Amino acid sequence: TPPCYLSFSVSPCTVTDSEFSLAGDFLIGGLFDVHDVTEEVSQHMPEAINCSQQPFILSNYRKFQVMRLGVEQINNSTQLLPGVTLGYEIFDHCSDINAFPGIFDFISVNESVEPWPEPQGPKLPKVISVVGTFSSTKTRTIAPLFTMDFIPMVNYGSSSSAFSEKVKYPTVLRTVLPNQRTVEAIVAILLHFRWHWVAFLNSNEEYGTDGENLFSKAIKNTKICMAYNKVVDAVTNHSEVFRRIENQKINVIIVFTPERIATMITRAALYLKVNKKVWIATDPWALNRNIMETPNIDAIGTVIGLVEPELEIPGFSEFISSLKAERAQCEVGKERVCNQVCACNEVSAEDIIEADPSYSFPVYAAVNIIAHALHNLLQCETGRCNTNVTIYPYMLQKSNFTLLNQSIQFNENGDPKFGSYSIVFWNNKKADEVGYYKFYPFADFHIKSSEIQWYTNGQVMDPYTCVSCSATEWSTPASTSCLPRLVEFVSFEDAAAIVIMVGTVIFVALSLLTAVLFGLNYNTPVVRSAGGPMCFLILGCLCLCSISVFFYFGKPQQSYCIMRLLPFVLFYTVCLACFVVRSFQIVSIFKIAATYPSVQRWWMKYHGQWLVIAVAFILQVLFLLITYTTALPKLYNETVWYPDQIVLACETDLTAYGGSMALFVVLCFLCFLFSYMAKELPKNYNEAKAITFCLLLLTLTWIIFATIFILYRGKHLQTLNALAMLSSLYSFLLWYFLPKCCIILFQPEKNTQQYFQGLIQSYTKTISQ
Repeated sequence: TPPCYLSFSVSPCTVTDSEFSLAGDFLIGGLFDVHDVTEEVSQHMPEAINCSQQPFILSNYRKFQVMRLGVEQINNSTQLLPGVTLGYEIFDHCSDINAFPGIFDFISVNESVEPWPEPQGPKLPKVISVVGTFSSTKTRTIAPLFTMDFIPMVNYGSSSSAFSEKVKYPTVLRTVLPNQRTVEAIVAILLHFRWHWVAFLNSNEEYGTDGENLFSKAIKNTKICMAYNKVVDAVTNHSEVFRRIENQKINVIIVFTPERIATMITRAALYLKVNKKVWIATDPWALNRNIMETPNIDAIGTVIGLVEPELEIPGFSEFISSLKAERAQCEVGKERVCNQVCACNEVSAEDIIEADPSYSFPVYAAVNIIAHALHNLLQCETGRCNTNVTIYPYMLQKSNFTLLNQSIQFNENGDPKFGSYSIVFWNNKKADEVGYYKFYPFADFHIKSSEIQWYTNGQVMDPYTCVSCSATEWSTPASTSCLPRLVEFVSFEDAAAIVIMVGTVIFVALSLLTAVLFGLNYNTPVVRSAGGPMCFLILGCLCLCSISVFFYFGKPQQSYCIMRLLPFVLFYTVCLACFVVRSFQIVSIFKIAATYPSVQRWWMKYHGQWLVIAVAFILQVLFLLITYTTALPKLYNETVWYPDQIVLACETDLTAYGGSMALFVVLCFLCFLFSYMAKELPKNYNEAKAITFCLLLLTLTWIIFATIFILYRGKHLQTLNALAMLSSLYSFLLWYFLPKCCIILFQPEKNTQQYFQGLIQSYTKTISQ
């Protein structure tokens, strides 16, 4: 059979007389894994997989026929949609990444798919709704395509908890119980039998990984211990898996996988002579006849399964029996749309009827949900439907009704508020019901233990009791003992700590040398233009800020937690206030003085620069007093991020520092504002550009640290915090003071009154032109 090539235009092939297609007033799409890709298919170009060449799945073909029956019964009914017929287009969706022709066909308008809708308004896609798909992975792949046109997906098999998120999947409605319910029932069984030492085998796709995640959360506050967890796929070394299970004396194995993976696991268990185990089977394989009827399957132990109760679909046996004579065969040469061909000629009616009935009712309910939604939209309550109404897919709404004595209702997440689990026990190649777990209107669990035929003397030996380790201990997976956690902190002998402390000492030394150099050249233009006496205040405060760096090393104490921020926050505020004042003074001299002379006179008379610095300092003192009164930093043991470690740290309530941080932000903003106003001034007087660059480095430094803080909680977070502080100090020393030191030492000709006067005269001529 030739491959099906992908294109943006949908093939106009007709498929009349096909099981996959039926004409009607409203078309429903159907997606069923009639065949399933079991191995990766090698391709050299983008093309759809020919599903009919893949392994045939009888149980999925049964679901396919249930949908056809449901549509036929609705069309034959005079109550639900009188005078209106439902049709369908069904595709064999055998792959999650290489079976898209059917999807494009569903969303097509006039046999084509428009990536960007034209502005004339909403258009009618080919189908009004879609029934499917079966697996969670396939649904997650295609759901966004249907969401674009708000085409409802009524799902009969995808149980991942992801589809409860209506923000991501607004058009997905499902008739199958979500994984949360399956896990809830499994935990109830384990607790009932006091099985606390279990293995959990899950598949490497959406269904299995979601189940493992939910199970791990569900057993946190119980005595159940997941002694062994393994992701199982087609290439898993089953011998190693069962060796680990035996070594750890695990007698209960939960298999949370699709039927294909479960078949591999059980066959491997038989081959490796794994016995005397209890197997917990989930819905996808708990009634799988191929596994259940495997010769000598009882040798692996007792299989207890969770299945949705088998509800007999009325008329199904008769429908299938009549199918053999009426079904259109897959004739060679007959023109078909891709993946509307079945390799099912040899399947008898009896085979279909006796196949695994799991998920039959969810499929049947899905078809009826769409029909009831149309019933309401077409106003069919009077016995006639209003066929003059144009129905768009987004108009379909979920409704409440009764089907086969089941009350069909949904919650706000699109999950069913109906359904339960039957608990079955595999007994001589058949499944006997031994209990139930009902969820609505309230949880009701019951199991008849006496009716289960155990592989041993009536009980399962559970060798261990799950005990939680203390806060100072941890254990490896499946360990039978607790180990002391490693206590971590950055000591003074740590290499990174030594480098940072040496860097801090060098910083203080450079700051003092700069102060001496400025003192010796105090009356020169460079020193005066840098701020004069204010330079000594800045350098002194920067040195005092550096005190904080040393308290990030060594074993944390209460005093260390206080001193890590107190000197830095307090004296760095003074530095920022000095730079705000300096930026303003530059603007004031060249721009404000001429326009607002009274402001300049007031500033000079009352020493405005020192007033601003004093106010900023006093405000910061008040903010810190409030902070340390209401939320004093305290010692904290980080035990969450690293299970085998205790990271000694300080717990700081960042919200308590809100006032201090707000003052920082205001001062930085004012620096940027005045720097922008002074961008055209003479460069020797334009200290604002140097200040701006320093502030940009400061901002970048703390953005990087904040990002690391979100992602990392190890002991070296304290090292990085100290490094960020030191970087903040060096930014002003190197980019504000160092250039001036270079002029004083190496370019004395630029440190003269005449040179500065010449620059001012050039600037005056420029602005006067």
